Amino acid sequence: MSEKAISIGQYFVASGVYTIFGVHLPVDGAPVFKDYLFKELEKIYGGMWDLEADPIRHAQKMIAHIDKKRKDLGIDMARERVLMDMADRQKLETA
Repeated sequence: MSEKAISIGQYFVASGVYTIFGVHLPVDGAPVFKDYLFKELEKIYGGMWDLEADPIRHAQKMIAHIDKKRKDLGIDMARERVLMDMADRQKLETA
């Protein structure tokens, strides 16, 4: 991984995006910094780093994170879909 990829990833994390890479970040020797990158940044910016080399597990982590955010927003529950005709839509606009 290049320094450029890490800096672009950090831009997305600071923008509030969950950013998962499939390779190793060179931060194992700095446990405090690693904890900051992988846990504390989410509290500050809403985005966070994550690493996963296995593509199946990588996808599962992304889906789990999306499900967590949907639950936090309250949009994780299934709702019955209602098909409306034009008269029903006009009633909504006047209400």
